[in-house]
Amino acid sequence: MTQVCLEPFIDLAERLADASGAIVRRYFRTTLEVEDKPDKSPVTVADREAETAIRELIEEAFPDHGIVGEEYGAVRADAKYVWVLDPIDGTKSFITGKPLFGTLIGLLHEGAAVLGLIDQPVLGERWLGARGRPTTLNGRPVHVRPCGELGRAALYATSPHMFEGADKQAFARVRDAVKLPLYGADCYAYGLLACGFADLVVEASLAAYDYCGVVAVIEGAGGVITDWTGAPLGLGSDGRVVAAGDRRSHERALELLAG
Repeated sequence: MTQVCLEPFIDLAERLADASGAIVRRYFRTTLEVEDKPDKSPVTVADREAETAIRELIEEAFPDHGIVGEEYGAVRADAKYVWVLDPIDGTKSFITGKPLFGTLIGLLHEGAAVLGLIDQPVLGERWLGARGRPTTLNGRPVHVRPCGELGRAALYATSPHMFEGADKQAFARVRDAVKLPLYGADCYAYGLLACGFADLVVEASLAAYDYCGVVAVIEGAGGVITDWTGAPLGLGSDGRVVAAGDRRSHERALELLAG
């Protein structure tokens, strides 16, 4: 992959998060109509307005870039640069008043994640990761912590119900090996991992917009994030993700997932 200057894209990502955050905060803990999408996941006017605002800013700044978003699908997904958006990752938390959700903004260059942003607009926390530079939380560098033994690890997954069939059994092997299995943080868990407060995130049944925005955040903090086979994540990944602060924990988790 060729080297690229990310500064213009970092500036835009910050503006995208500012715009979406203003919308999300306006609706948080208010009475909202909640619709069920065909996959039974909830959606609100806040999700749709936030993604619309983000898309408009991208189209204005870089009309040749692709966009893949949860609410409005894909345009120019084969472009050299593709923005991957989840306006509210954790809508179930959002509609129940729990501030453990976030806006995810990722940028792919030639299929590889080079920029990622996790924004929690209610708590005022923003993780920014970009290839070649350290991940920051509100402008200050953060780093994962060492954890070479799963028996000492804190593990997050959004929900135990996201694992089905063989994936359920595979996840159980990792869950039973760690010290603290925890649930319910959505993208916020990846921010905690990047800051050294958690050690593993293992998930399944995700879409590209659920993970593309966190890849650069984890890698820039010194962690590792792949699919369950150890392959890099991209638009074509199967939705199974394992992230770790310590490469040793990542390798052991992959072994257990593989059985």
